[in-house]
Amino acid sequence: MKKFVINGGRTLKGEVTINGAKNSAVALIPAAILADSPVILEGVPDIDDVHSLKEILEIMGVKVTFENNEMVIDPTDMKSTPMPSGKISSLRASYYFMGSLLGKFGEAVVGLPGGCFLGPRPIDLHMKGFEALGADVKMENGATYLNTTEDGLEGARIYMDMVSVGATINVMLAAVKAKGKTVIENAAREPEIIDVATLLNNMGAKIRGAGTDEIRIEGVTEMHGCRHSIIPDRIEAGTYIALAAAAGDGILVKNVIHEHIESLISKLEEIGVEMEIGEDSVFVHPAKNLKATDVKTLPYPGFATDLQQPITPLLLLAQGESMINDTIYQKRVNHIAELARMGAKAKVQGNTIVIEGPNKLRGAEVVASDLRAGACLVTAGLMAEGETKITNVEYILRGYDSIIEKLTALGADIKLVNEA
Repeated sequence: MKKFVINGGRTLKGEVTINGAKNSAVALIPAAILADSPVILEGVPDIDDVHSLKEILEIMGVKVTFENNEMVIDPTDMKSTPMPSGKISSLRASYYFMGSLLGKFGEAVVGLPGGCFLGPRPIDLHMKGFEALGADVKMENGATYLNTTEDGLEGARIYMDMVSVGATINVMLAAVKAKGKTVIENAAREPEIIDVATLLNNMGAKIRGAGTDEIRIEGVTEMHGCRHSIIPDRIEAGTYIALAAAAGDGILVKNVIHEHIESLISKLEEIGVEMEIGEDSVFVHPAKNLKATDVKTLPYPGFATDLQQPITPLLLLAQGESMINDTIYQKRVNHIAELARMGAKAKVQGNTIVIEGPNKLRGAEVVASDLRAGACLVTAGLMAEGETKITNVEYILRGYDSIIEKLTALGADIKLVNEA
């Protein structure tokens, strides 16, 4: 069993560089197979999810190399192959192969996706979009079967019943080679969607409106390889900025597009965190005299659901009562019970997290229930007096590149150990 062992209470100082966006990479890699020649992705984070996607590509006959955060994907000899269910069960973003395989071959067999359990995350919107484009969709024996007629996919006007990043990207992947024009209404607006659209356009697609609530796609018949640099990870950036405020003595967070995290920066300023915003960096001063606040997660550009757990340890330091209401994943509260083991005065009332501060944390044995809960516990462990052991760290390693090395460079006492 892998564990993080943290000896907390050390003041952290220095600088940390943010990697390419995980939530972009896991969509860009499946998108690359739509090309008929090699695609080069720069800034790919070296995380477990990326290695799982690499293995899936290789099983389907794609040639892949991955070194120094650069991935070369050559789909020239790729075959339409059922997706290996073992990798899919641990990786939710594998569902992007539905759209890209459907767009490339007119068919796909993809096991139902896994990943962090945050409550129901139905893929009905994805299926509705595929059907609107003319695909036949069946779900049998834990897999999704997608097929088209000889005429292939045809463009359509598709309204998303709710804002969904995954469904927006998946329909976009399927539609780029469909005949005619596709319009996605009530589309998600996240920066990762713009990143995927940029790659697809560089490959020869004709997509307009990415980043707005209406995306327009003119189908093309051929797509080619290109070179693409992934945007910085706004969730990793937010995690380290919150960590710097909670446990740092002056930390420079580099490779940040601050416009992507404006909602977080505004909330941190509201509670009293002092920051210096540079062109592509944020310097975070030590936190002091923090004021309690309320956080409500919303679709982009609102406060990201993926950042409500990483910001929680910082709110433990604030004077007064803070509340967190996650409107995206209401059951994203499992980190609260673990923080309580460390002495936090925090509880869940209905679907709302209530925090009484300020708190002093003590080390404990805790369990990461998902990726961002794990990031929350790492920050809490760095803040706490004594030793903290975190299990289920596989979740954390799925999404944070070189987290041990980065924190050690800041002065943290943290290590990854294997225990029987």
